[in-house]
Amino acid sequence: MQNTTDLLFRDLWLRSALAPRDRSLVTVSALIASGQVAQITYHLSRAMDNGLTQGQASEVLTHIAFYAGWPNAFSALPVVKDVFEKRQKH
Repeated sequence: MQNTTDLLFRDLWLRSALAPRDRSLVTVSALIASGQVAQITYHLSRAMDNGLTQGQASEVLTHIAFYAGWPNAFSALPVVKDVFEKRQKH
């Protein structure tokens, strides 16, 4: 587990070719596209901490619906709304 954590959260995320916001955008997009709804909350919050706006996150969902399918986008929608609502409360 430690090797995975070190590789993923240290080595991969700290590579300089993509900014953290861009890495987050790719990660959230991949999770939505692959139907990995359980992982979206953490990674979308991190994406927003890395500078992704609510409007941009909404646009990601719309864009992905056309490329990865409406079911994946609609499955992600309640999770995305929940992240938005929780962030507005803080």
